[in-house]
Amino acid sequence: MYHFIEDKKYLRIIRRECSDAVNRLVTLINNDSVMKVEMHIVGSGAKNLETQNENEPIDLDYNLNIIGIYEVDINDCKSIKEYVRMQFNKALKSKGWKDCQDSTSALTTEKRHITEDNKTLVSIDLAIVVDDGNRWYRLIHDKTGFVQKDRWFWNEGPSSYYLFERVNLLKETNLWEEVREVYLNKKNFYLSKGTSNEHPSFNCYIEAVNEVYNKYKH
Repeated sequence: MYHFIEDKKYLRIIRRECSDAVNRLVTLINNDSVMKVEMHIVGSGAKNLETQNENEPIDLDYNLNIIGIYEVDINDCKSIKEYVRMQFNKALKSKGWKDCQDSTSALTTEKRHITEDNKTLVSIDLAIVVDDGNRWYRLIHDKTGFVQKDRWFWNEGPSSYYLFERVNLLKETNLWEEVREVYLNKKNFYLSKGTSNEHPSFNCYIEAVNEVYNKYKH
């Protein structure tokens, strides 16, 4: 079962280390001419939503949000993911990390020890996303076992309309702890159903925010 990470000192350390790797990727891409991107820790990081499944390794979830695209078609999902993967490997190499792996819905790094005094393994799950203002879309690589038959496509997530405004309002009205509780329950619900891969952390986050917001009809 998932629980929130309570060691805030360690969380700050691993968040800083992993965010540095993703920020290096953002710099590489934005200094190129293919696309423009920005990075977000899922749940915007400071909202204390990082979780761990029992004593298993910690996966920090990041979104790489495409906010401008120039030298590749937005619907050429295969080229987009390959480009980001190669740039991410450059960023990881500059930190002495191994190449990332191309999973179905993210680019996943190796699992590493970040500090000497805490042996918990840590990795980064980096999703490539776009947001049209109402909904967000996650780049999916549907693997068949035969590359020639694989599919790459944008998969629509739950409504993110007015997400940031709703988050701010819920925090201002002291309802954020309820959002955290709903978020954790959703993570564990999808884990128990064996569908957590189809319901990534950002899905759970948006669903939790919308559910609490709609409950109180702000």
